[in-house]
Amino acid sequence: MLTGATPAPLAILDKPSIAVLPFINMSGDAEQEFFTDGLTEDIITDLSNVPGFFVIARNSTFAYKGKPSDVRQIARDLGVKYILEGSARRSDKRLRVNVQLINGSEGGNHVWAERFDRDIADIFDVQDEVTRRVVEAEYCCPSPTVKSRSL
Repeated sequence: MLTGATPAPLAILDKPSIAVLPFINMSGDAEQEFFTDGLTEDIITDLSNVPGFFVIARNSTFAYKGKPSDVRQIARDLGVKYILEGSARRSDKRLRVNVQLINGSEGGNHVWAERFDRDIADIFDVQDEVTRRVVEAEYCCPSPTVKSRSL
């Protein structure tokens, strides 16, 4: 590769592929960065355990943290079809998580989006539900391979 040359975009895989971008901390409290980073990492881990899914590694997606970016370009750069992005806010004992699944390889349209308002004690349930919903959106049907820890 020539110095200063832009690397060619990666080819999109035939199987479901996704990059989970770092969730944005909307709480205004810098200490909550650990919370949003942990939420992102847990969702990456959960999606990585779904058979047939290709999930981009955390270190690759965290390179985009705090940077304005076009999800279509990120999808091209990482060679994935889907981008999952979101934000989280904590307030005392409440949690609000917004999540959007975007088809980054075909125009950047939303495939699925949802807001979760829960007690902070339900954080693992929210993570499980987000993972389940992403798989369902990808396959257009409920997935028996992703089960909640506490349904």
